[in-house]
Amino acid sequence: MIALMTHPISMPSLRRLPLYLRLLEQWRAAGRTQVSCTHFADALGLDPTQVRKDLAAAGASGRPRVGYDLKQLRDTLARFLGWDNPGEAFLVGSGPLGRALLAYEGFAARGLTIVAVFDRAPAAQERIGDKPVLPLSKLPDLVRRMHVRIGILAVPAAEAEAVARTMAEAGIRGIWNFAPVRLDLGPRIVVEHIDLAQSLAVLRHRLAALEET
Repeated sequence: MIALMTHPISMPSLRRLPLYLRLLEQWRAAGRTQVSCTHFADALGLDPTQVRKDLAAAGASGRPRVGYDLKQLRDTLARFLGWDNPGEAFLVGSGPLGRALLAYEGFAARGLTIVAVFDRAPAAQERIGDKPVLPLSKLPDLVRRMHVRIGILAVPAAEAEAVARTMAEAGIRGIWNFAPVRLDLGPRIVVEHIDLAQSLAVLRHRLAALEET
């Protein structure tokens, strides 16, 4: 189970921390050992003062005119985000999106392992890689036995709300929702919506604006 640090932090700041961490990994690979808020600001088009506030909210402290020790800052951010504390998740949905998510190797580097796959009506002996696709009816028992608290939802919109409620009733407390529908499961269930259509709309609008210039 993932145990995160819970210092107060705004949602925009929280969403920027993985960007900083990605840059730190790149800079470490390039041999850099010290970084500053200005380095982050220049790379991401941000204000250095905002960067400093974001890092401070995550518990990081630098030195005036010196900046931050890269490795120490990387470890601080990874610890704050829970990326150095391996956790497990259940994936619900064995269609093309679910299969793509299961194949993505980057989750492991961020402290998350998909340990089981479920579907409402899996085909007999269906497998994705080395994992069998289990009937959704088996999820409650495995949630109790394995104490998994994160669920990844990759089902069609028409099924999403019913499946999400099944997950919540089984004991899943955080749902990463890739289904194209907004979910409201009450204040005790955390839902993070990933809206691919919204992202595509932004991309196309920005592209059209660029082509007009």
